Amino acid sequence: MTHAPSADAKSQLKIHILASGSKGNACIVESVSTKILLDCGISYRELTRRAAALKLDISDVAATVVTHEHSDHTAGLSVWCKHFDGSLLATKGTATARKHLAALPFEYIDHDADFEIGDIRVGCFSTSHDVVDPIGFRFESHGDSIGYCTDSGMLTQAAIELLSNVRILALETNHDPKLLAQSHYPLFLRERIGGERGHLSNEQACDALAALVTQKTEQVIGMHLSQENNRPRLAVQALSCAVDAIPQNDMGTRAGTSDGLLHIVCAAQDAPLTIK
Repeated sequence: MTHAPSADAKSQLKIHILASGSKGNACIVESVSTKILLDCGISYRELTRRAAALKLDISDVAATVVTHEHSDHTAGLSVWCKHFDGSLLATKGTATARKHLAALPFEYIDHDADFEIGDIRVGCFSTSHDVVDPIGFRFESHGDSIGYCTDSGMLTQAAIELLSNVRILALETNHDPKLLAQSHYPLFLRERIGGERGHLSNEQACDALAALVTQKTEQVIGMHLSQENNRPRLAVQALSCAVDAIPQNDMGTRAGTSDGLLHIVCAAQDAPLTIK
């Protein structure tokens, strides 16, 4: 995929985050003429309610792409497919991992696939999670770009290559290592979350920003925050320090650089958000 910006690159793409967290995930990437749903881990009723709250019409979604088979990313998929006529895409490993998924009309894509949906070009990369064949995405349209990666215990080289130099970077900041270590979770679960096939911590996301953020980057979104083992304030403060940004409110849920060119915000489980 090309990473070169063009003169009309600014704001050709938006990401509407309808839910992000362990209780359900769903996002829509929107270009001038195309909408793509990423995962459907919430009910159809909630999906439509939250889209309406953002004044977002989802009747014309062109395709649905699924990162992996865990229920917080697929629980609403069967009902969604009853209302949806577009393409349903996932790796074969994801599409056949669960009985209810295998019954759906998936088209298989490779974990390094590169294809077009309407005026959006989609590049895929492998993530590192304890499932069969999970993926993340880079979306490009008219010179604009969004990188999207959650549910990964580490960033693969392919992930780093496709997530770098995007205008909007949606990157997992699942847990604060100290909160995870002190949590009531059993040891095996803490080790799973913090392992290489678990979830990215605030610190790991911060370390990645050095390789991912460029002068083109305008938005960094902390994704898939654990309600038990993280706080938006902690995630934003950590990301802010990594890029010399300044918190913009007392809650620490948003930050920006002094010149205003890079903004940081955390996505939420229950509060839909549009970034453009």
